[in-house]
Amino acid sequence: MKRIGVLALQGAFIEHEKVFSALGCEVLELRQRKDAERDFDALILPGGESTVQGKLLRELGMYGILREKILGGIPVLATCAGLILLAEKIENDEKTHFATMPVTVRRNAYGRQLGSFYTEAEFKGIGRIPMTFIRAPFVSEVRDGAEILAEVDGRIVGVRYKNQTAVSFHPELNQDMRFHRLFLESLG
Repeated sequence: MKRIGVLALQGAFIEHEKVFSALGCEVLELRQRKDAERDFDALILPGGESTVQGKLLRELGMYGILREKILGGIPVLATCAGLILLAEKIENDEKTHFATMPVTVRRNAYGRQLGSFYTEAEFKGIGRIPMTFIRAPFVSEVRDGAEILAEVDGRIVGVRYKNQTAVSFHPELNQDMRFHRLFLESLG
């Protein structure tokens, strides 16, 4: 049974936990330093407020531990704010967080809450899947081997770099579990 560590500081973490539990995984909530120090097979960085998550990661002593795990190769699935946490560059913001993925993101690229929307689009390795965007970022630039996995209206909304998969949308908010299942299959 795979043990999935879900960053549970703020945002849409419970929805990811429900999906991974339904897929037969053990879920470990990462709320403090001792949780981050435990062993788990994959890391989930959920949607929410990236600035708040980044601040809490540092205040709770989790930032360095999780960054080391990411750089060490632990598989990572990041959604919405999680994508911002991984990005090396954030447009109009000098501050970054983990900065482990060679991409530039535009935060709130689709506007505020009213700019939220639902669509279906192709995702590499799966086919057409539902995509729910809530105050979502998109990737404005990929570098150094980052692979584009999905685009909507010419904007990059899914990327992979080595052990890290990141998307602008919220796959955990739909009934379709193929996205999470594909991630689990990548764990071996």
